[in-house]
Amino acid sequence: MIPRGEEARIPYRSQGMGTRSSRFWDMNQYPCQKPPWGNLTAIDLDRGVFCWRSVLGVVDALIAKGIPPTGAPNIRGSIVTAGGLVFIGATNDSRFRAFDKDTGTELWWTKLPASGHTTPMTFLGTKTKKQFVVIAAGGGNAYNTTYSDTLVAFALP
Repeated sequence: MIPRGEEARIPYRSQGMGTRSSRFWDMNQYPCQKPPWGNLTAIDLDRGVFCWRSVLGVVDALIAKGIPPTGAPNIRGSIVTAGGLVFIGATNDSRFRAFDKDTGTELWWTKLPASGHTTPMTFLGTKTKKQFVVIAAGGGNAYNTTYSDTLVAFALP
């Protein structure tokens, strides 16, 4: 934070978000605010109301200390399948998750080689006729220092 000047209504402003050091995080890269630090939210756009909100992400070191899921900083989006599953990577905890689209209940997760800071995709296999969900697990950027060059694919039943 840097001073704005004596005439400013709000005396300080952020220096920006361009680097890891300019984020408002502590030395462990935990956001300096009360959790949850990430949510997955469903909104009914016709009525303008929240349908549900689920904590998105964990910090393994805090879970190991018995602290409940805090959510995790995240970027990118989710996809919803015709079968009612919401798939999302996005978090800096290197997990890929599936949620129930109607309730927001987390149904499944798996650990990736690095964080999936990208929106997943889905396609129908031409030979198998199975639906696949794919995510790029590249990691890195301002959220963590683990990098990978892996595409991970899952076949849906």
